[in-house]
Amino acid sequence: MSQAVTRRVLLVVGLWGALFSAPTSIAVNAAEGKRPNILLVIADDWSFGHAGAYGCKWINTPAFDRVAREGTLFSHAFTNNPKCSPCRASLLTGRNAWQLEEAMCHNGVFPAKWPVYPDLLEQAGYKVGHTGKGWGPGDFKAGGFKRNPAGPAYQSFKLKPPLEGLSSTDCARNFQSFLEERMPGQPFCFWVGGQEPHRPYEDGAGRRAGRDPAGVTLPAFYPDSNVIRSDILDYAREVEWFDANLGKILDQLAKIGELDDTLVLVTSDHGMPFPRVKGQVYEAGFHLPMAIRWGRRVKPGRVVGDFINIRDLAPTFLEAAGLKAPASMSGQSFLYALLSEKSGQIDPDRNRMMIGKERHDLGRPNDQGYPVRAIRTPEYLYIRNYEPDRWPAGNPETSYPNCDNGPTKTLITSEFNMYYRLCFGKRPAEELYKVADDPDCVKNLAAEPSLQALKQQLGTEMEARLRQDEDPRMFGRGAIFESYKYVGSRSHSYDAWLKNRQ
Repeated sequence: MSQAVTRRVLLVVGLWGALFSAPTSIAVNAAEGKRPNILLVIADDWSFGHAGAYGCKWINTPAFDRVAREGTLFSHAFTNNPKCSPCRASLLTGRNAWQLEEAMCHNGVFPAKWPVYPDLLEQAGYKVGHTGKGWGPGDFKAGGFKRNPAGPAYQSFKLKPPLEGLSSTDCARNFQSFLEERMPGQPFCFWVGGQEPHRPYEDGAGRRAGRDPAGVTLPAFYPDSNVIRSDILDYAREVEWFDANLGKILDQLAKIGELDDTLVLVTSDHGMPFPRVKGQVYEAGFHLPMAIRWGRRVKPGRVVGDFINIRDLAPTFLEAAGLKAPASMSGQSFLYALLSEKSGQIDPDRNRMMIGKERHDLGRPNDQGYPVRAIRTPEYLYIRNYEPDRWPAGNPETSYPNCDNGPTKTLITSEFNMYYRLCFGKRPAEELYKVADDPDCVKNLAAEPSLQALKQQLGTEMEARLRQDEDPRMFGRGAIFESYKYVGSRSHSYDAWLKNRQ
């Protein structure tokens, strides 16, 4: 690309950042009057579209659907890193994952050098806490935190779940315990970390509940198989348990008369724990479900199409509480979208999303995963794989450890066909998908002659934005991500592999 075109791309990037850094008058007035309670309810491995509010017929999510119906449903919310700990670190700090040093890597150390929104709200007088899964997995104490960055833990109350694999944490009762400790009139900030629909699942739970496997819509990267359909129905049962807990919490707030004074945000950290989804930089991996209810301020029944980054949640919470986001937060508040009465695309410039992933090392040779960056526009997804000789889901010799075990994985790895290649095979240095026509991202258009100029333009724009973020990989320092400490444990499969090699 010519220098003139490159300068124009950089100019657009600069203007894009300036537009998002400028506060709007509607946002400035958002915190007038009573400060809202702030409740984040975040699932563990729940995919976009898998809710009744999105038109899904094989899953029942009445509580999420209520939040969407009585608030705002988002059609383009994304995580910038499709793994648990980096996504949650981004949410807490308001920074992209590649701006977080060790916290870019799954199961690593979380440095306390950047303020997290629960601490800032606590300093402003909010009662703060969390239940279930907060930030993790990883080591926050080694990074300098005295407690989980999501806030003080409320984990005392347990229950007996109806299915194997479900968490015994009684999130609703722990939330009640938290509320009972508040001072009268004190606003709260609480994090409910559902541990569903993370694997493992109770095999056949969906079928035993009377669900028809034929009703499941399979993505194009899976073969048509009742094994996979049944596996997805088991996943659906776990989503429904998460949703049932959300319903209890909404009822608690209504009972004490504070539901309409609470900004309730429901989302996930990344896509479902299935091949080519969780941990992978495709649409299914980083596109998130999200709905927000704020009875006193948000007009109900809207669907907003502005691109929302998980890093934008922290500055949005702070602005809603009348606080200014610190300079460390590169995310931008989308409070304007909540307070607007419009649907669709409210800010036409909010139409880009950056995604990336680094080391997911489980201690095995050649299992460190894929260093990758991507840019998503309304029509296209451009992906740059920086180490195309690596296995994206881990080494076949060690059973593809970067993909959660389950019937779907077992089936797809049993035969070396197109589905194996899509889910587990090595990938080219560049990928380009027309997401508008190919949401499952199975037709790579990177070699299409008619799209070469577009591909180059997207690659240049992506790397210009990443340089603005001071992403080490853009300056030849990508190896630093693989030098960071891994704090997870080796699994038995690695021990067996090592024994066989000796």
